[in-house]
Amino acid sequence: MNGRPTLLWYCQHSVGLGHLIRSYSLCTALAERFRVVLLCGGALPEGIRPPAGVELLPLPPLGVGPAGGFVSHDTRYSLDEAWAVRRERILAAYRALRPAAVVVELFPFGRAKFARELVPLLEAARADGALTACSLRDILVSARVDQQRHDDRAVALANAHLDAVLVHSDPGFARLEETFAPGEPLRVPVHYTGFVVREGDGAASAPGEHVVVSAGGGLVGEPLLRAAAEAQPEAGVPLRLIAGPLLPDAAWQRLRALEGPGVELRRTVADLGTELRQARASVSQGGYNTALEVVRSGVPGLLVPYATPEEDEQLRRARRLERLGGVRVLAPERLGRSTLAAELRRLLTFRPRPATIDLGGARRTGELLDDLVTMAVAA
Repeated sequence: MNGRPTLLWYCQHSVGLGHLIRSYSLCTALAERFRVVLLCGGALPEGIRPPAGVELLPLPPLGVGPAGGFVSHDTRYSLDEAWAVRRERILAAYRALRPAAVVVELFPFGRAKFARELVPLLEAARADGALTACSLRDILVSARVDQQRHDDRAVALANAHLDAVLVHSDPGFARLEETFAPGEPLRVPVHYTGFVVREGDGAASAPGEHVVVSAGGGLVGEPLLRAAAEAQPEAGVPLRLIAGPLLPDAAWQRLRALEGPGVELRRTVADLGTELRQARASVSQGGYNTALEVVRSGVPGLLVPYATPEEDEQLRRARRLERLGGVRVLAPERLGRSTLAAELRRLLTFRPRPATIDLGGARRTGELLDDLVTMAVAA
């Protein structure tokens, strides 16, 4: 393909869509410099198109099932069978492509159970002299019960198998060492790219009178969406609820029962950024992609981060953006109809400060990988 070097990108999403959407954005930018082949390990959502110019190789999808356990989403395979097929397909793709670079999303800083298929891939790449890199978001999960053991295992794998770590953050906002503290030092060079936001036309449009309420992929979004629908009469502002493709069907039906005057419900939208620029304000969770779309759009934004005892990433990000004056934050434990109605009224008078963080991460990632591959070939 026009003599461009081949880059093999691996992405596994399990609960939400943040990892996949960020990978789509990055692969779109990388396709300007590389032949990009994307190995996708999660179920591909309806209504979200893969990027043009990127070759998609779906693997038998694995992820979280309805009961909360880890399952195969392909009915042709048991979980053990899916693991075996995936490993063979990953290695077969590598052998067929012989890429100049292999980039794995999150591993080994997360996705520990996927070591069985990723370590063989990285070993093969290193043996051939291909560049190996990890793509990381700004803030890692850092509240696990076994956090120290997790970090120590991750640093050993990173030092053994990676040439570079690409952190998609502005280092003035969040640095890797703030949420990654192994006992041994990380010897792999760390490169900060800036934040990754999906490319759009960025065209200004006249805002509407409605507030967009969104919950990322939607798998854990029903409480926020329901609270918003129930708060609408008291808040007195029209709402457009975007459920997300992963919202369970039963939850979708429950939300449909709340649709009516002042509450419009949509399953998915093609481009959240466009939706936000056409809205009066935004209410959302605090995932990487959505939070940055809100900041980039410049609309008044209220973040209600998803949080559990072991999942504090969204709350950390939301509070940092709040300190920059870019958003308002409602603590998840305070979410309720009356509280949200009051926050919606306050939101309409909130004027966010312009973003001061680097949002050029997609372009910069392409530049960095281009340079790193060139240096690897020269060596």
